[in-house]
Amino acid sequence: MTLANASKIIATAFAKASEMGLKPLGVSVLDAGGHLVAYQRQDGASFLRAQMSAGKAYGALSLGMGSRKLEAMAKERPHLISGVADVSGGRIVAVVGGVLIRDGAGLIIGAVGISGDTSDNDEAAAIAGIEAAGFQADGG
Repeated sequence: MTLANASKIIATAFAKASEMGLKPLGVSVLDAGGHLVAYQRQDGASFLRAQMSAGKAYGALSLGMGSRKLEAMAKERPHLISGVADVSGGRIVAVVGGVLIRDGAGLIIGAVGISGDTSDNDEAAAIAGIEAAGFQADGG
């Protein structure tokens, strides 16, 4: 995941947020190893958006599934997600808005996490950004 790709994802996510009339967002883009490539927040976004957005992306990468599946799993098997959150040092946020980035071959090359509006709207902005950068989005 390059900085240029991450920047395009973020810019498009912000444009989608404006188009949809969303509340101010924070957007984190991580590479496949869970390292932060880029983070930006819109003016007015609250100060925990960095941690929340990164946690959504980190959770998706950690378990290899978009956070929509993680959220469902948290409801069905809360002990599992609680344990995974513990071993990750609390870095996982099992809420919709963490979307895997897949390349043309379907390999996971990173993840986007967005926080700021409803979880479904966060996910929609992430998907728009990923697709605009030429990748496949996997929200779970």
